Amino acid sequence: MIQVHLLDGTYELFRAHFGAPGRRSPSGQEVGATVGLLRSFAALLREPGVTHVGCAFDTVIESFRNDLFAGYKTGAGIDPALYGQFPLAERACDALGIVTWPMRDVEADDALATAAACLRTDPEVTRVLLCSPDKDLAQCVTGERVVLFDRRKQETLTEAGVVAKFGVPPASIPDYLALVGDSADGIPGIPRWGEKGAAAVLARYGHLEAIPDDAGTWDVKVRGASALAQHLAAQRDAAHLFRTLATLREDVVLSPPAEQHALRWNGANAAALGALCTELGISPPALPTA
Repeated sequence: MIQVHLLDGTYELFRAHFGAPGRRSPSGQEVGATVGLLRSFAALLREPGVTHVGCAFDTVIESFRNDLFAGYKTGAGIDPALYGQFPLAERACDALGIVTWPMRDVEADDALATAAACLRTDPEVTRVLLCSPDKDLAQCVTGERVVLFDRRKQETLTEAGVVAKFGVPPASIPDYLALVGDSADGIPGIPRWGEKGAAAVLARYGHLEAIPDDAGTWDVKVRGASALAQHLAAQRDAAHLFRTLATLREDVVLSPPAEQHALRWNGANAAALGALCTELGISPPALPTA
């Protein structure tokens, strides 16, 4: 039986940038984040049971969501020394022999959601690990079959874990983010709606359209219910837009496809990895035999 690791390359690159020391290549380019990502992914490949891996990158930060909402996240403000490593990171992942999906019109999270949706129906796949702490991806969690896995903390979040953490099941995560907002993505949320109130109301009603405008008809007790209901009623259109922004797509065309046989790790591209490591000014990382 097969376990598949799906990596958020953009998150991993940011994590390496802020968690690893800076480093200059022989040509003078800042490459510390790429070196950190390369070594982190090589370490993952050396772990027992890691046999099938895919990784998605935001080749550009902007996506179709920016056309829907002007306030959605952009690449503005990203350290140029980090932004300049996006192409290097994709090359590093590809050279390691990991299936790499560079995203332009959609986001890396959409690619991961699509891959998870494809793999969860494969009878030979026992578990899909979405290797990211991103709460957006919590909507993809399915029982104990598709889970979130935080590689840094070594923590796994199953469907029961999603409910315990957010107070709502995976299917309600986009509604939850629409109400409370998501600062990382530039989603402002609806005024007065906090995590506790949103969790309590959505645990009862499930989705935005099922929440009555009149708090007097709510059959769940929530502090400040009247104000919450008034703000939601006044901003229904905005709430539905925010939910659209928070909803991950599962119809992205991926190449190679998100099929377990295509995701099997068959070793690094030795020539490409050697050339990249020379460019970075490091020795190639140790890798297992495929």
